[in-house]
Amino acid sequence: MGTEGDSMDLGGKLLVAMPAMGDPRFERAVILICAHSADGAMGLIVNKPVTELNFSMLLAQLNIVPGPGPRDIRVHFGGPVERGRGFVLHSPDYAGGAATMAVPGGFSMTATLDVLEALAHGAGPRRALLALGYAGWGPGQLEAEIARNDWLTADAADDLVFAPEDGGKWMGALRGLGIDPLLLSSVAGRA
Repeated sequence: MGTEGDSMDLGGKLLVAMPAMGDPRFERAVILICAHSADGAMGLIVNKPVTELNFSMLLAQLNIVPGPGPRDIRVHFGGPVERGRGFVLHSPDYAGGAATMAVPGGFSMTATLDVLEALAHGAGPRRALLALGYAGWGPGQLEAEIARNDWLTADAADDLVFAPEDGGKWMGALRGLGIDPLLLSSVAGRA
């Protein structure tokens, strides 16, 4: 499980899309990298809410009957891979056993119905967001995209990742790096 010769481990870091990002799926995306190794990387976009589906609709689709005081968790587009699969990114105060993966930086991720059932009954982790699908990279692909200046990397602040206002996360991540978003040209590098 070591990082033989691979000095870049971005687990628990944020990827912040540069304005010149060519892929519309990742335009102004903020992605929390959940796992990164020589085999590739996996992350969840944390700032693109799904407008056509809310948590109660999702529970109904999964035949989960909410209990008293269900939590209202926002549903996000987590990435283009396996869009029918849900991932709950949450604070580390909930453990779904082997189904819960620790994410560096004080986050956890659970991809089983148990966490949704807990949230539907007003329990579960203190902070959570639900992502449908994920972003994935093959070996060396993410490193190449960073070298090409597609992404900036930043530390993942809990308050930014779980902020109630998705629209401000991209600018907030840039400001956290000391970058004024207005100084980043969206036409840089276009020939």
